[in-house]
Parts: sequence; C-alpha cells; structure tokens
Amino acid sequence: MTAAASGRLFGRADSPAAIADLPEATISELIYPAGFYRTKARQIRETCRRIVVEHGGHVPDSLEALESFPGVGRKTANLVLGVGFGIPAICVDTHVHRIPNRLGWIETKTPGASEYALQEILPRQHWISVNELLVGFGQQICGPVSPRCSICPLTEGCPKIGVTYRR
Repeated sequence: MTAAASGRLFGRADSPAAIADLPEATISELIYPAGFYRTKARQIRETCRRIVVEHGGHVPDSLEALESFPGVGRKTANLVLGVGFGIPAICVDTHVHRIPNRLGWIETKTPGASEYALQEILPRQHWISVNELLVGFGQQICGPVSPRCSICPLTEGCPKIGVTYRR
C-alpha cells in the first residue's frame, strides 16, 4: 500500500518543493487508500514545506530534525536515517519489538526500550538490516498469534516467550 501510494505521489511531484506546492486534496487523492490519508496528506505537505524553508530542500540527517516533523516518530526517523542515509539506526516496529523478546534476546515492554536494548547487543553494522530481516520474518513466520513454529528455522533454540496459539 505504501509503495503504491508513494509511487503515485512521486510520479506527480518528485521533490519536497513540488509536493509542498500541491493542494492538500490532491495529495490525499494520490495516497488514498492509505490509512489516515487526509491526516497524512496534511503532514506530508507541511513536512515538505519545512524541508524547503528550513533545510534548503534537503531532508535532514539528524534524529532530532526528523522527529520535529509532523507525524514523524522515532521509528520513522530511524528508518530514514538507516535506509535513506546509511547512518546506523535501529527502526523498531511491532515485529522488531516482539521477536527479540520472544527469542529471549531482550526483555522489554516498549518499542523504545527495545531500541536501546538492541543497541546494546547488536553490532552497529547490523542496526540498519535488523528491521528488514525481522519484519519479513515476523510477517511470514513469527506472527503475534499462532506463529508458524513448525516451519521456523529457529524453533529448536527459541524459548517462545509469550507465544499464544489460536484455538
């Protein structure tokens, strides 16, 4: 969904300045049916306007600057730093929080705590790639409910912390 919406938006406007010049309604149409498309359209337009005005049209490469944009939290900021700039950062989503806890690598209650705990145990060269690896693994094998343990290559050493199965 995100890739399709991004493709439509960037096909129409390929720079922060061009996106900032689009009417909010046009951005909404281009990113629909993404969830919260109206709110996201407003945030995208404002973020692009600020990138132009405050950063000379270039996306900033600091966590603080990225988090200052509307709708951008730590997860998204870390994703931009890692994927966009190659700066070591751990993007923690639901999978990156759940799976290391399930495997017993860390013991945390929140994604924010998971980010810091993973920074302590993962070498920096793996900070960027851990998100992509665990998201795919979490989507295909190690789901939140009824994980597919029968096909999991890690099942033998997995303590299955918090694993539940549907009945």
